[in-house]
Amino acid sequence: MTFPHRHLIDIAEYSRDDIMLMLETAASFKEVNERRIKQVPTLKGATIVNMFNEPSTRTRSSFEIAEKRLSANSLNFGGSSTSTVKGESLSDTVETLCAYKIDMIIVRDKHAGVPRKIADLSGVHVIDAGDGKHQHPTQALLDLYSIWEEKGSFEGLNVGIVGDIAHSRVCGSLLPALKIMGANTVAIAPPTLLPARPDVLGADEVSSDLDAVLPDLDVVYMLRVQRERLEGAPFPSLREYNLLYGLTQKRDALMKPDAIVCHPGPINRGVELDSFMADHPERSVILDQVYAGILVRMAALYLLLGGSNDGIDAQ
Repeated sequence: MTFPHRHLIDIAEYSRDDIMLMLETAASFKEVNERRIKQVPTLKGATIVNMFNEPSTRTRSSFEIAEKRLSANSLNFGGSSTSTVKGESLSDTVETLCAYKIDMIIVRDKHAGVPRKIADLSGVHVIDAGDGKHQHPTQALLDLYSIWEEKGSFEGLNVGIVGDIAHSRVCGSLLPALKIMGANTVAIAPPTLLPARPDVLGADEVSSDLDAVLPDLDVVYMLRVQRERLEGAPFPSLREYNLLYGLTQKRDALMKPDAIVCHPGPINRGVELDSFMADHPERSVILDQVYAGILVRMAALYLLLGGSNDGIDAQ
């Protein structure tokens, strides 16, 4: 089977069938990750560059683990360790990397559009690991995987995305992905944390009243307040934000009995979530999302690089 995509940059380029194949492939890697020796030779000989020009813990570490478990060779660099600090252009950096005969670049950058530019310049496979306020497609896929594992289907599911929507690249990928899969979506935020034109989000509904919509939601997806991206925008105090938009123990009573809680991390405890909800044994799937990140990123590498089935179904 040949996967119909060279890159994973914009989730809107993927069909429902493409996304389901990604999720099903991710599920097939669960068994590999539960072995004593968690490694298969699927991508042996492939060379992957992790270009992280912006800080990351979960995304970077899960990509690195995924690469190792598929036996790929990887080169990790970014930030102050790159020659861009010395004034080298992005195009020159990319051309230098490609001279090493690499197969893929995974890029995270504070500027929107950089992954697309690298794809155009390099000719190798590119995965967007987060670009500015634009997209974060593997995060959306791992979120979908976690929801799919809990709910079994997306059709007719009511999903609320709550918080700093204006600055969220997670939302930029998750909202269109949910729509592709047939879910109903509502964006919930104070007006100052919504885009100037909320209709551009593509959500079925936009609300500034969390308590009004919470009882209808099957999935409550809480976003981190990105204070580093607020850029002087009007913002209530953190205490006021928590009172109006924080998912707290008090609000637990408003939720459906089987509603689940997601968060992309890192959590600002006491702001968007209190510890009762973040650690809720029945509702919270936050740690499941972390594990899903490895599975989904293994699936993305495998499908985009055309990996063999060697060792996946064995044992």
